[in-house]
This record gives sequence, C-alpha cells and structure tokens, in this order.
Amino acid sequence: MIDASFYNQSRQHMGIEDVVEHMKAFIEKDPTATYRLSIGTDSHVHQRYTRFITAIHIHRVGKGAWGCIRNHTIERQVTSLKEKISTETMLSQEVAFPFISLYLEQLAEIILPYEDEGGNLQFEIHLDIGKQGLTKHLIQDMTNRIDAMGVEVKIKPDSYAASSYAHRYTK
Repeated sequence: MIDASFYNQSRQHMGIEDVVEHMKAFIEKDPTATYRLSIGTDSHVHQRYTRFITAIHIHRVGKGAWGCIRNHTIERQVTSLKEKISTETMLSQEVAFPFISLYLEQLAEIILPYEDEGGNLQFEIHLDIGKQGLTKHLIQDMTNRIDAMGVEVKIKPDSYAASSYAHRYTK
C-alpha cells in the first residue's frame, strides 16, 4: 500500500484513504456531473537529486477540480531520459493500483444512481511524454505498461495531470 503522504495547499499529511474521502465528498456535492480522475507524474533534475511529483486530480468537467500531490526524491541526478520517464510511469502506476483494486468502485457507487442524469467517472493515467520532442520514442513502451493495467492512458498534449499540475511542483 502507499505509505507516502499526499498534500495540497489546504491539507498536509494525507494518506491515500484521506485522499479518497476528499474525492468522495467532492463527488457527492454533484453526483450528476462528469468526472475525470487522473494520475500523473513529472520530474525535475536538480543539482544533487531528482524530484518526482505524482498528482491525483479529479476534475468535475466544467465545474472545478480537486487534487493533491506527493513527493518522491531520488538522491542523485537521473540523467537518462528513459530511466526518468520509466520512473515517472512506475510512480503513477503505484498510485493508480489502489484505485483500480479498491477505490474506483467506491467512487463509482456514488455516481451510479445518477448515470441517467449524466453522472460519469473516467479514470486515466497521464504520462509526460508526447509525439513531439525527445520522448516520442518512449511512447509505445510506456503506454503499453498502462494499457496492461486496463487503464486509459493520455499523453501530451492531453496529459495535464503530469505535464501541468505535477510539473508546477517539481522545481
């Protein structure tokens, strides 16, 4: 299970169960909405370490969002692009796994009675790779890892949980 704590601007030291409770409360405010639950990781190489930030982001489409992040630091510069992207993918998978095995069903149960009124929950893993730039040769390998989990994968420019939300906190 995930033992690292998550945080955002209003809450610190949240366990994964706390995160899920916040998401449940967020969904319960408007269970007829469409929700996108996205998990993504970005990283930045600093002088003596590499910081990886994994984001959990739930978007009530057209009506706001709630999210949190967790920090993972490797005490060296990760200079290999493949190692960096592979680690980002693995960290996103690690956070996504409890959702697949436990929590997605709990979140979906809130929305299910409102499906006829538009209630919907989509689950995605966002990778900080794209068809442009240095990461294009890694797309197949990394997306295959997510596909094998049975989860929808998004890459740039659609991978906002990694390339925008998590990215903001890597520096």
